[in-house]
Amino acid sequence: MDISPSTFADLGVPAPLVDELARQGITAPFPIQQATIADALSGRDTLGRGRTGSGKTLAFCLPLLTRLHQSGGRRERFRPRAVILVPTRELANQVCDVLTPLADALDMRTAVVYGGVSYNGQINAMRSGVDIVVACPGRFIDLMESGQIELDAVEVTVLDEADHMAELGFLEHVTRILDKTPRDGQRLLFSATLDRGIDKLVRKYLQNPVTHEVESNEESEAAMTHYFFNVNQGNRFDVISDLCAAPGRSLVFTRTKHGARKLTAALVQAGIPSVELHGDLSQAVRARNLAALSSGKVDTLVATDIAARGIHVDDIALVIHADPPEEHKAFLHRSGRTARAGAEGTVITMVTENMRRHVKRLARDAGIDPISKTVTVGDEILTEIAPGERQHREMPNLEERRGQNRQGQGRGAPRQRNRNRGGSDFRDRDDRGPRGPRPERGDRPFRDRDDRGPRQFDDRGPRGPRPERGDRPFRDRDDRGPRQFDDRGPRGPRPERGDRPFRDRDDRGPRQFDDRGPRGPRGDRNDRPARDDRGPRQFDDRGPRGPRPERSDRPFGDRDSRPGRGPSRGKGTDTRGSASRGSGPRQRSAKRPARSA
Repeated sequence: MDISPSTFADLGVPAPLVDELARQGITAPFPIQQATIADALSGRDTLGRGRTGSGKTLAFCLPLLTRLHQSGGRRERFRPRAVILVPTRELANQVCDVLTPLADALDMRTAVVYGGVSYNGQINAMRSGVDIVVACPGRFIDLMESGQIELDAVEVTVLDEADHMAELGFLEHVTRILDKTPRDGQRLLFSATLDRGIDKLVRKYLQNPVTHEVESNEESEAAMTHYFFNVNQGNRFDVISDLCAAPGRSLVFTRTKHGARKLTAALVQAGIPSVELHGDLSQAVRARNLAALSSGKVDTLVATDIAARGIHVDDIALVIHADPPEEHKAFLHRSGRTARAGAEGTVITMVTENMRRHVKRLARDAGIDPISKTVTVGDEILTEIAPGERQHREMPNLEERRGQNRQGQGRGAPRQRNRNRGGSDFRDRDDRGPRGPRPERGDRPFRDRDDRGPRQFDDRGPRGPRPERGDRPFRDRDDRGPRQFDDRGPRGPRPERGDRPFRDRDDRGPRQFDDRGPRGPRGDRNDRPARDDRGPRQFDDRGPRGPRPERSDRPFGDRDSRPGRGPSRGKGTDTRGSASRGSGPRQRSAKRPARSA
């Protein structure tokens, strides 16, 4: 007889959290939540293994919040009580979106920390005091080493998608962070696999963990239908665009960032509104493009493997592998963007002739049995998989209008302008009243500037003696009075260059060189007389010099003592500052008392 808990309340989740889940329409726990929540609530270290979309986020968020709620700890500046480490910014935002409304129900504060945005907002959040930090390891290390985060008060540490953090090279950062947390704190680790060093992480940092693994590959793939479409380079794009033009959201994966940009531009040109997602985009653009897909402004997202993990958009009906990935793990993570949480989904892999052997190996390693078809545009199978009328429309404008609130845009969350402070009074444009039609530039009357009157420069008076530069008082230049330029008198019109008379230079008269007198004939060089009549050169007025001492007997004189010479500017006399102006966070004073928020 099955007596497993059937509700969150049965699992021991507090009533405020149960009510918030019910408000979101979540009433029954998923298998991985049933398996892990009870052990995590008891304080045991937990290792959870489940596929993407199986409900792992709530599986660690609910016990984490419950533990903090029951411990009754106080929120303090720079000292979070729980840390959740994730590999990507997108996953950090997704986890925070799930966590924040639940934390609000228990009057707890959360903060998200990752790179690509300004430090200021994240430092201010730490200074104000937070209970839970969701972070990527790189930026978290920066704040930790600068003293903006202290980990001695951490009660629970969560590692989500630990295998992906290992793939991205974050394991060293993760170990440095875990070394700073209390050894008696609780640790929850979720990973699809235990390779790439994750097993060593488990052995070192998890104490006698309980392991829960739910959903085998066969069970997880049951709601997902796989197709391998044999295409050629000539009709590959036509097949992709036909599928994306059908109603519903599509997610298309490419191998490279250049391929994502190129395919997105081609789809937009074909009348299929699409956005891209890859590592070359700023965080602001990535967030904007994801929001465009979630809001329905566009129905197609073209992405690299950056979106294979941590991107959750509801109702992705179709995943297309425009370029098959290199390994089966990436294939499964890409495909896991559809058929999430028990829903159904379709995955299509485009197979060109040179990729057929590779995709067969992918299917074998991933444990799937795809339906293989040779297709061209117009085949019935395309409308069977993606039914509905094909829609073509213009790409909507995704740029936000100036003045709108920008969530997570730019370099960190921008500050909201205080409308009560002094400065310009910006009124709503609706209260200006009509301005009337404005004439074209060519119809506007030209106003002569000469009707302004002459400038007044004639009231200066005598200036008097001028003091030395160092003795002069500093005067505002506005008290000098206007400059006088109006005593010249009118100059009259100046004729055009072509109307000026040409003056012959010969009327200037001859140059006066005739007062020299005749020079006489000049003989050959050898016939010229010697200039011995000049007398000897005059060097005899110096006086006797006296005996000159030997070189070693001469006194050594510093050249800087010569008259008219300034001090030497050697290497040691450079007075310019040499402190680096790095872009990292400033060090927080270690003597500052940690006050309660």
